[in-house]
This record gives sequence, structure tokens and C-alpha cells, in this order.
Amino acid sequence: MSPKTLITGQILSFDRSPFDAGNPADSARLHEALLIEAGRIIGLGTTADLRAQAPRATQTDMGDRLIIAGFVDAHVHYPQTAIIASWGKRLIDWLNTYTFPEEMRLCDPAYATRIANRYLDLARANGTTTCVSYCTIHPSSVTAFFEAAQARGLRAVAGKTCMDRNAPEGLRDTAQSAYDDSKTLLERWHGVDRLSYAITPRFSPTSTPAQLDALGALWAEHPDCLMQTHLAEQTDEVAWVKSLYPEARDYLDTYESHGLLGARGLYGHAIHLTARERDRLHEVGAALIHCPTSNSFIGSGLFDLAARVAEGQRIGLATDTGGGSSFSMLRTMAAAYEIGQLTGTPLHPAQLLWLATAGSAGALHMGHLIGNIAPGQEADLIALDLASTPAIAQRHARAEDIWEALFPTIMMGDDRAIAGVWVAGKAI
Repeated sequence: MSPKTLITGQILSFDRSPFDAGNPADSARLHEALLIEAGRIIGLGTTADLRAQAPRATQTDMGDRLIIAGFVDAHVHYPQTAIIASWGKRLIDWLNTYTFPEEMRLCDPAYATRIANRYLDLARANGTTTCVSYCTIHPSSVTAFFEAAQARGLRAVAGKTCMDRNAPEGLRDTAQSAYDDSKTLLERWHGVDRLSYAITPRFSPTSTPAQLDALGALWAEHPDCLMQTHLAEQTDEVAWVKSLYPEARDYLDTYESHGLLGARGLYGHAIHLTARERDRLHEVGAALIHCPTSNSFIGSGLFDLAARVAEGQRIGLATDTGGGSSFSMLRTMAAAYEIGQLTGTPLHPAQLLWLATAGSAGALHMGHLIGNIAPGQEADLIALDLASTPAIAQRHARAEDIWEALFPTIMMGDDRAIAGVWVAGKAI
């Protein structure tokens, strides 16, 4: 029998989506303790009951810390770690000035390994226990990322970024090599330990129709994989797509017509959508990935989360490192709240937390594995210090319920608020 671990504290679990509850506060409950065995949660309840169930369990007492599921970051670019917070560019100029030169450096496997390790350590220090990353066109960049995630025991998703036009020499592949490389990497890594492969065309402007066809064919051959790309991030990008694909009905059609629209598709940003695009995305059950710090940092626009939720869209939350300006999902939740205010719908703390955990897990079709604290779930957990700085502590002292206690940490917290991290039940 494997050893058991009993963790005590303020343990928050969701019973349902707070977007579906009449009162978002009613979507979650607090518990005294949880029990872990072999990397999974096997019990949730009172300390006395779980101690009786496992009298020899090793106990970790987190006091008044709030224990939640680890954050799930549904859209990142680990190769952009070193250029995060670069000044003053919109999307296309950002790619040409910062992203593409940096991604060319990852042709060196040693450099890719260094950046992968740096990114995952920074993300984990901020409470992120699952991430979905774009790599570069270099297969070795995918290997570097998966090896770094595997060494840490993390659940991670990644894929080779495919581009065969509108990118510099040294960052272009071909339709055939994109298919061949992606297939080889998929067969090597998909389903190994806690790793999953995502077929990854960067976006329609950097792929020819032939490359999109090839990747659509690969997805049809491996429908259990995720597919990640970008969609309608900026208005000038939408216009560029129209000029490159004049026969397409809209931006989404450039994917749909090549077999790249489906329930396991992750569409980053998705701000400037037409009614047809919104209807089709909802119809197939695809996921829209909200990247609020990136959307504001590079001036993309305001994602109308309330409207998309009302349509029944599947939505995840993401930092979009390094177009996003922070590795922290706390800061990302704060930005989502601010954008909600600007679009006329303030988000409840329960809704923000759910987006960063269970909502993103659901977008990845991994809600049965991660994103919540419940028996059977993988034990990816974090403990939040709700008084991690003097400014937060003085506001926290006046809180009258758990949501009022949590909200200052969402709005002002950073890595100092992360008081503990467990990955598959192991304390980090």
C-alpha cells in the first residue's frame, strides 16, 4: 500500500461552474482536509474523518492558507520567456521585432533547454501546474520542453509551431516537413507520463493552404490530440488574413476549410469574431482562450467574456507569455476582472478562480484530471497566503467571507502569495 498524505487548511473545491450558479459564491465549498495517495486525491472532508480513514498518513498543516487546484495556463509561448515585457509593438511588429529573432535562437538545443527550464520554474513559482505551450519550428525545441516538464512531473501540452510563409529564413518549414515533424513528435510524446501533444499551426498568415491541409490531415488521423492556433487577435491581423485568403468566408473559415476546426481546438484570443464564427465555434464545442494581459499589453482589444459565456462558449484563461506581461495567473485573473469592468460585467472572485483552474482544464478536455479538488483528481495543488504583503494583509483583515478574503490576492498578489505547490501529490 502506497503512503498517504493528509493536508489540512482552508480547502476550496468547486461543485459546479460559478457562471451557472445564481449566486457565484454558491458554486464552491470549503473543507478542512484532503487525503492524497499515489498522486491523486482520495478523500476530502473533515480532518477527523480523514485521519480515521488513514491513521498513518503523513500530515501537512497549512494553517489558514487557502488550498486550491493548481493553475492551468491554456496558452503560452515558452520560447518568448526571455523577451517578455518588451516595449511598444502591436502583433505583427511584435513578431518581426522580438518573437522571430528570439525563436531563431532556439535552433540551439542547449539554449532551448535553458529557456524551457527557466519558463517552467517561473510558472511553477507562480502556482501554475499545467500549461499549454507553443514551441518553435525546431523539433528539438519540443523535445526540450517535454523533457523539462517530464523531469518536474508536470502535466503539460505542447507542439511544434508550423510556419511555411511570412516568416524569416530559418523559421520556415514546409507543408510536408510540418506534417512529418509533428507526426514524429506526436508519436514520441503524446500520452507519455503526463504529457500531451498539440498540433500547432501558428496562425493562418504564416501557413500556406497546403500546410493547413497537411496539419488538418494529421489531426484527422489523431483526433484525440488538441490543436492550438490563434484567431482574430487584432483587427489588422483579420484584414491581413482576408487579403491572404480572399475566398474564405471569414478568419475561422481559413481553419475550417482545411480540417482545423473541432471540439479539441484551442483558439487563442478570439476577440474580433463575426456572428458566423461565434456560432460555429459554439456548435463544434471549441475552446476560446482569453489572454487578458496580452490583449491589453499589445493593444489587441477587449474580449467580451460575459457575452461569450452567455453564448455557451467553452473558455480558458491564459498568460500568453511573452506577449502577455506576467507569468502569474493571479495577475491574469486581475486583468480579466479589469477587462470585465470595461466591457460592463464585473467578474466574481469565484468566476475568476474557476477560469484559472477548472475552466481552463475543461477547455483542454482534462476536467476529469485537473483543475479542481475532488476525489479521483490528480493532486496538483497550491496553497495561497491571503496576507502575503502588508497591502493585501490590511485589506484581508476586514474580509467577511472567503471571497472577500481572496479578492485582494487576485488583484494585488504575485509569486509571494504562493505558499506551497504540490505536483501529482509531491510537495515542491
